[in-house]
Amino acid sequence: MKQLLEEIFAQYYKDVYGYLYHMSRDATLAEDLTSEVFLEVVRSIAAFRGESDLKTWLFSIARHRWYHYLRKKNREIRTEALTDFLPSHENLPDEISYKKQLAKRIDVLLEAEPERTREIVRMRIEGFSFYEIGQKHGISESSARVIDFRAKTKIRKILQKEGFDHD
Repeated sequence: MKQLLEEIFAQYYKDVYGYLYHMSRDATLAEDLTSEVFLEVVRSIAAFRGESDLKTWLFSIARHRWYHYLRKKNREIRTEALTDFLPSHENLPDEISYKKQLAKRIDVLLEAEPERTREIVRMRIEGFSFYEIGQKHGISESSARVIDFRAKTKIRKILQKEGFDHD
């Protein structure tokens, strides 16, 4: 078993690292996440049934590690990202509690959206281009823009109805 794990690591480490580096654009983070992927492989290799290619399985684990990292990181949405949801970018209140309340509400509203929509909006908040988002989701750049726009518009309208409107 140890030899199998060593072979998997030797053969796929660079691919998994490259995949995670492409998504994170951060060498240190990519190394950390790659390590987590191979720790998960050690824990769950016995459960691998061979129904997919080994590389596909590894990339699936890597993708889940990446999403886990983003979810953990996105529990507190960056203040700059909040401006995407409000009609006025100039009059954001300085109260920290207001920003926390707004961030929590946006997170709840975003969680109610379909998974692909959530991922697209979060990727956009993280600074990914619409081209990159489209490539990841197998859709056109224009479709990624439309999905992002519609989700943010929907959330903005709900926030306005709830009194978060600051025009």
